[in-house]
Amino acid sequence: MKGVVWHGPRKMAVEEVPEPQAGPGAVVVRPGAAGICGSEVEGYLGRMGNRRPPLIMGHEFSGTVVSVGEGVDEDWLGRRVAVNPLLSCGGCRLCRTGHENICPERALIGIHRPGAFAEYVEVPAGALHALPEGMDLRSAALAEPLANGVHAAGLGLERGPVELAVVVGAGTIGLMCLQAAVLSGIPEVWMVEPHGGRRARALELGAERAFAPGGEAEESVREATGGLGADLVLDAAGAGETRRAAVRLVRPGGTVVLVGLHEDETALGFHDVVRRQVALQGSYAYTPRDFERALGWLASGEAGIGELPDPLPLERGPEAFEELVGGPSAWIKVFLSGEGA
Repeated sequence: MKGVVWHGPRKMAVEEVPEPQAGPGAVVVRPGAAGICGSEVEGYLGRMGNRRPPLIMGHEFSGTVVSVGEGVDEDWLGRRVAVNPLLSCGGCRLCRTGHENICPERALIGIHRPGAFAEYVEVPAGALHALPEGMDLRSAALAEPLANGVHAAGLGLERGPVELAVVVGAGTIGLMCLQAAVLSGIPEVWMVEPHGGRRARALELGAERAFAPGGEAEESVREATGGLGADLVLDAAGAGETRRAAVRLVRPGGTVVLVGLHEDETALGFHDVVRRQVALQGSYAYTPRDFERALGWLASGEAGIGELPDPLPLERGPEAFEELVGGPSAWIKVFLSGEGA
């Protein structure tokens, strides 16, 4: 079969690779839509130490079950499914207490095992979520990024009521954080994003206001909150400047949820963090409950990112990655598919 294989920084090719077989407790899925994640673009550039070449990436995906392994209900055959790619052990203390996303033994399809940028991918049956009739495979592939937003917004709400939240970065994850915050009941959610088209999309998807980075955003937040700042800021970009901006935007005693992974190390003024008692909360991935909630919102039409492009054939994969390195484009999400290959 064909697969898009990453061989190192900016080295990617479509190659013939062994076709997977469904092992015990697993199935083989033919991906119909596999989204390219921002973290995969960083991985393509060699900036993600958890990705080691040669590797077939692809963890945001949906498709059709084409074969089942021993012990798997044959009713899955032919079913259209979304896949939760985050696999945990299920038995450790963290898993037993509902923190499967930070299980020490966790693995991710597309990082620790071959992913969905291929004609076929093997998936544990427990990762499957059957899709309702008529749900678009592209929308179903958004369940994984939306689950990240559900988890991040939930962490931000754990420390008390939030009247104003600000999301920094309107890429896929930022727009998912925005919608999760709105659908979780936060009365007012604003967006900070440099790309004009993405600010417009954020307004379409529920943001009350959207600003370019800089003084206007910070002044407007202060003005709206009597000089205090936002109760909650979600940094969906993960650059040094967006992390520092998040701290400037939040009120004393407020919470900054750190979601983005663009840069590893960031210089941050911790005297300010300490003196204003700002809570810095990391947010990694999502739990199974977050994934189910995200898929439900997408299936009902309550969440989405607007018009979705048709999936590109696998042969366009290396080209698509190289284009995404150039920065934000009009399309929020790019999908690949091996169907018809």
